[in-house]
Amino acid sequence: MVQLYNLHPFGSQQVVPSKQEPALFCCGRDALLVACAAAGCKVEAFAVGDQELCEPLGCFNTLGRVLHMAYSEAGDYLVTIEEKNKATFLRAYMNWRCMSTGNTRVCVRMVGHKMEESYSDSSKVQMSIVEMPLSDPPLCISCCPVNGDLLVGCKNKLVMFCLKYLVINQDLTVLDFKLSLILHINNVTPTEVAFCAGYIALTTELDVLILKLEPIHKGADNTELYADKVRAPEKLVDEGVKDEVPSVFSSQHESDDFVICQKPMELLGEESRLCGILVTLESTGLAKEDTEYFQVRYLLYRRFTPDLSSFVFSVEETKLHSLQLLPMYQTGSSMAVNGKTAAKKELLCVFCFFSLPHVGYLYAVGSLVELLSTYQYSEKSQQAVLTPQFLHVITSNSLQCFTVRCSAAAAREEDPYIDTTMKACPPVSLDVCALRMQLFIGLKAICHFNNHVILLTKADSEDITERRKPPRRVLSRKADSVKLKTPPESEPGWNLYIVNTISTIQLYKEMVDYSKTYENVRTESCIHLLSEAHLLVRAALMDPSLMESEEKEKLLAAFRESCAHLGDCYSRFNTKDAHLALPYYKMSGLSITEVLKRIDSVVEGGTQKYEKGFIFYLNHSLYEDLNEELSKESAGKVLQIFHLAEPNQLPHVLCSPCMKNMRLAYGFIGEPRLLRQQREGQIVPTELAVHLKETWPGLLVASMLALHENSKIELEEADSYFEMLCGKKEGTNPQLLVDFWEALLVASSEKEILQELLFKLTSQYVWRLLRKQLPDTKPLKTTEDLINSCNHYGLIFPWVTFIMSLGRTCDKYPEDLSKLQSLLCGPSVDIASLLPFLEPLSEDSNAGLSVHVLCTTGLGEYEKSIDKLLEKCPEALIPYAQHELKDENRALWWNKLLPELCKRTRYVGDDYSVLISSLKETLSVVAMELELRDFLNVLPEDGTAAFFLPHLLQCSKRKLVT
Repeated sequence: MVQLYNLHPFGSQQVVPSKQEPALFCCGRDALLVACAAAGCKVEAFAVGDQELCEPLGCFNTLGRVLHMAYSEAGDYLVTIEEKNKATFLRAYMNWRCMSTGNTRVCVRMVGHKMEESYSDSSKVQMSIVEMPLSDPPLCISCCPVNGDLLVGCKNKLVMFCLKYLVINQDLTVLDFKLSLILHINNVTPTEVAFCAGYIALTTELDVLILKLEPIHKGADNTELYADKVRAPEKLVDEGVKDEVPSVFSSQHESDDFVICQKPMELLGEESRLCGILVTLESTGLAKEDTEYFQVRYLLYRRFTPDLSSFVFSVEETKLHSLQLLPMYQTGSSMAVNGKTAAKKELLCVFCFFSLPHVGYLYAVGSLVELLSTYQYSEKSQQAVLTPQFLHVITSNSLQCFTVRCSAAAAREEDPYIDTTMKACPPVSLDVCALRMQLFIGLKAICHFNNHVILLTKADSEDITERRKPPRRVLSRKADSVKLKTPPESEPGWNLYIVNTISTIQLYKEMVDYSKTYENVRTESCIHLLSEAHLLVRAALMDPSLMESEEKEKLLAAFRESCAHLGDCYSRFNTKDAHLALPYYKMSGLSITEVLKRIDSVVEGGTQKYEKGFIFYLNHSLYEDLNEELSKESAGKVLQIFHLAEPNQLPHVLCSPCMKNMRLAYGFIGEPRLLRQQREGQIVPTELAVHLKETWPGLLVASMLALHENSKIELEEADSYFEMLCGKKEGTNPQLLVDFWEALLVASSEKEILQELLFKLTSQYVWRLLRKQLPDTKPLKTTEDLINSCNHYGLIFPWVTFIMSLGRTCDKYPEDLSKLQSLLCGPSVDIASLLPFLEPLSEDSNAGLSVHVLCTTGLGEYEKSIDKLLEKCPEALIPYAQHELKDENRALWWNKLLPELCKRTRYVGDDYSVLISSLKETLSVVAMELELRDFLNVLPEDGTAAFFLPHLLQCSKRKLVT
């Protein structure tokens, strides 16, 4: 579904003063290059800057009529396919900017021509034309935006030229190309190609194929590490794929009477190998040392069918157009160039866009291949262009602007853990948002660079009269934001416009203002528009050319502000994603006090219903070890909020390090006799303390914690206090005392009592487990609460959870077991001191086994742990090894685990199938870690060859990461 808004991404516009009618045009850096439609065979260049002024730079002649043209920012060259006398030529124009100085010197040469002797100092001020002969006529071209390499599409093949920088002398470096690779694809006539950092996309009228070229490296002895290297043309990369599936690009079979169309198809990732495409790679390196081997990885194949809904069938009405590969880069990367800071482009991910007349498709083709968005157009599209922030689409009469999800996908590629309680990003699955539809008459072509959209309009004769009337406008809230200029009557029926898009900050502010109209009416629309604004700023920050500047500071401020706005939405609106208030507020950099003020600002009539998103944020923030100390007023406000929303959380709130200024706690600290009295030299609880134990035990624990933290009571005195208050039975400790120890472990920063508290808690957990005794009262904190609020409690290891899930025994253990496991998984407990207490725990139960293996692992006795699991729970062996046998313990996979499994699988027993499965998994890991010779040495001499052969093949074929 498309969300429709009426915003203003387009600002002013200017007319390009082209003298002749444009046929083709492309953009680069700060210039617009226009190929004329007349028979004059000429390219005009215009300077395009931030100012609203478009000035001619000069012009140069071409060999013939330009059929296709493309600009490469890397190398600053223009490449064309030209036609003359019914023959086509491929040419690259280097150093074309010198034509703006009036210099008409031109050097024409063939690709690969040795230039060292023919170049002089005067060559720096002359244009160089490189001609690239091909055995077949070129049909389409694409320049890699990352490194400037060139890809040429011909019938049944793709030809790749690498851009070379040749240093003639210290003052002169010239560009050249090297024919490096030919991809033979039978029965394919590409209509468009796109090339970016080894990614190749090509389309015919109704089919799309995306490939990735991956280099194959050689070993130190110059032997091949992979079997499927680039061969001669007759060697296919995928010999196993024959004719099971009809050829990808022969989707239509025509006869005189009817057309047969195949079914639509989409194949992603490795499945796309089944498309039936057979790729042959031909390396063209002349010298052996120059030869680089490649292999092809299939990423995507998609086949469409013609639209037969109308009575008149026309391929023109259904064929694909606007194929594009868009790279995005790591944020914040830079390097020093000649003493100055420059952008360092570290490729992060690549996106592919292609379009049918009425629908466009945007795919991510990075580590995962997935469809991000589908764009439904309101009318037939002519052409489209993708940018990191927008998709611009032209129909015959309108320029349309849609938002894209590239920055959301790239953010997750850059940081796979972005969706946590610390960070967040709007999802790629957001509904597509149409920002604007701007009317133009007779739109024919579009391109984009920087903050400019270039449009070619060519009105029919009956439209020219209409164009002389005052321009029509789309209804909008800011009708003057786009300054339309009506051409004078003497203008011909075509125009070339440069439409300037407004700044990111300006559009961001408009989106935020617009979202306020939905605050109290349509919650989801408000969140959606704010998410669009957030992604707009995030995309701008990922631009590698954005260096430290005032503009970057403004964008960072807008980013933090957008996070605050989203935090407000998720905290105030009752949505299913209310938990996102926490990470967005964290990214905003706002303190708890500042968030409280923002919430207070929307109070209406003196009452406020605190939604779950805000409570979730406040609860987690108070648990964390923050340096922020709330004022008396803010602390009182927090108490009031929890009293209204979740009164059962008040005890935990009082324990927060942020809540040192609470009047109730201050009352107990200022007058401890409210809770304890001295009788005959002994501290005893008061009647108020007994009452709090029965009615509000959490507050009692929090108050005693405050007394201890303020040196009003010692630890031993507190222990005696709770024992007397709860009536300690022989050999047991009351749960309220255990609650006090846990709260003290969370809040206390005294290292002196840390080990004492850990010893008290672990021994108490073990004592209850041995006797299967439940607590006398419900614990105030669960294991999850302690893990979230205290770094002494660690996340329970996955293999421990796996052991407990097996359910070998029917015993029901209290939460003391998970708390003990959590402490043993944490960084603080002294395992050696606990061993005497743990001896009575039987290893025959899941609980006892997990605890004993945690102890031996914590002591570094990994071989002993493996023996325990082999004997008691072989199912958990591989989960244990995957988690524990890393880094310096990696060798235990083949030195300990492999020999033990080989020995035990010689005999068939109850655990035989489990051991065989573990052995296969172990062999897979070892095959990836060891060299082939070492792998052979660790295999048993009496093994079955057929069993080990697949793993030997895996070891010999694996890829090395360089």
